[in-house]
Amino acid sequence: MERLQKVIAKAGIASRRKAEELILQGKVTVNGEVCTTLGTQVSNKDVIAVEGKVIKKEELVYYLLNKPKKYVCTVSDEHKRNKVVDLIDCQERIFPVGRLDYDSTGMLILTNDGDFAQMLAHPRFQIPKTYRVTVKGILDKKELMRLQNGVVLDDGIRTLPAKVSMTSYDYKTDRCVLEITIFEGRNRQIRRMIEAVGKIVSKLHRTQYGCIKDDNLAMGSYRRLRPHEIKTMKKMANEGFSE
Repeated sequence: MERLQKVIAKAGIASRRKAEELILQGKVTVNGEVCTTLGTQVSNKDVIAVEGKVIKKEELVYYLLNKPKKYVCTVSDEHKRNKVVDLIDCQERIFPVGRLDYDSTGMLILTNDGDFAQMLAHPRFQIPKTYRVTVKGILDKKELMRLQNGVVLDDGIRTLPAKVSMTSYDYKTDRCVLEITIFEGRNRQIRRMIEAVGKIVSKLHRTQYGCIKDDNLAMGSYRRLRPHEIKTMKKMANEGFSE
């Protein structure tokens, strides 16, 4: 469900503020009935018309992108940096679900389905996300345990327990590689977790989002999500994730 003025704006009929004016002026109908109430919730099944013209609804689309470095996870950028949405050739106005920061890479979902995005992004659903993290410095057992149990970030918030394992290390270069699965999505969370134990992330790659991964997807490439992937992700969100 989405607010009526938001649906009108998404359809490109008018800005959200102008859409609100049209609603208040009685120029919008929902299923043939005039609607003058701002904030009215509508679904994809509702027939919405503005000044007698039925809004053409976009096909709901779902993409998996292997995000490269030096791309921002926004639909617009005042600094004119490369955007992830520019990598996908589609007519629909898609947006990323959550974010990977500018220098991070990996699995990113993009869609125009606001309900689906909200289900995946809302912290109470605890959708797991797995990362391969290259760290400057080698963590000891106590530091790994701290990450597993939850650490206090620089804003005073303690992270939820995470799955953490060291997959490789090199004393000559003073580097190690961790696999970390988190069940929340705070801003720059992985980097801040590593900083909380006195180390620095040099590379960060998301390998899996919920049930979705694709080891064969080249950097910068994308594909549509498969029907069973969409169904499973919705089920994980609706029922709550459990191992």
